[in-house]
Amino acid sequence: MYAVEVRDHIMIAHSLPRPVFGPAQGMHGATFVVDAAFFTRDLDDDGLAVDIGLATTTLADVLKPLNYQNLDALEIFKGRVSTTEVVAKHIFDRLVDAVFENKLGPGSGRICRIRVLLHESHAARGWYEADL
Repeated sequence: MYAVEVRDHIMIAHSLPRPVFGPAQGMHGATFVVDAAFFTRDLDDDGLAVDIGLATTTLADVLKPLNYQNLDALEIFKGRVSTTEVVAKHIFDRLVDAVFENKLGPGSGRICRIRVLLHESHAARGWYEADL
């Protein structure tokens, strides 16, 4: 399996209003470093799995509506706790939409799996990964 992985980041605010989250129940900020990996089973005639420039642009476009936002106030997270895992799945779903809209160019059709990894800090991360 081949993969191209690109990175960006978002700065968000949110709360995790359940006792299990301890002090994170209150409003707080977070900077997530976001890695998105696009997997293919083969390469094109130019030796590419996916165009890295288009992958970078696509990830930035998907992240833009989340950046500098209070996730608690966004309709997409209404009624949900915006844990790292939930945010990773949301980003994954938007990247899948982009793949099916051919936003990653001719390589879109070869993408068979995506992994979205969110780094909460240097010591903790969470992700969502699935086949398309």
